[in-house]
Amino acid sequence: MSRAFLYCRVSTSTQFTENQVQEVKNSGFEVQASRVVEETVSGSIPASERPGFQKLLDRMESGDVLIVTKLDRLGRNAMDVRSTVEMLAGRGIRVHCLALGGVDLTSAAGKMTMQVLGAVAEFERDLLIERTQSGLARAKSKGTKLGRPEATATTKEVQRRRAMNMTQSEAAADLKIGIATVKRHWNRALAQ
Repeated sequence: MSRAFLYCRVSTSTQFTENQVQEVKNSGFEVQASRVVEETVSGSIPASERPGFQKLLDRMESGDVLIVTKLDRLGRNAMDVRSTVEMLAGRGIRVHCLALGGVDLTSAAGKMTMQVLGAVAEFERDLLIERTQSGLARAKSKGTKLGRPEATATTKEVQRRRAMNMTQSEAAADLKIGIATVKRHWNRALAQ
């Protein structure tokens, strides 16, 4: 008999997983409290590197069902979500996503849904890159200097202290800036 597990994830300690647990209960799934794994970790960390998800993997067996409220609980990008779902399917574990109507992501319909979502995400990312490149090219053609403005005032102040025979540490303390900043401006003048 298959067992149902619930994976709940939030990104920060100021967020809570109670809504995810309640959403699963409201959808009709019965998950024992001992089979609910909750963790606070960024979605940018691949599921395979999350301690709570690893704990879940250790407990799940072929034939079990993993429930998530939304795809982004498994990962922030489509590639990570897809590889996680494929890894689970390879272990005989079905994945149900409530936001997609409870579809089993390891089924034929679920795989198609994942591919469509992945294609849309990739398309959106490519459009964003195209718009960014176009904007940068337009700015360059108008003569706009791109990047961070040069900190000429800082360079001058660092050089003034260097001329006073201060050490780099003394200059950093006097200017109330980091030693790395002083070194960068100190060496910039030497390279000129």
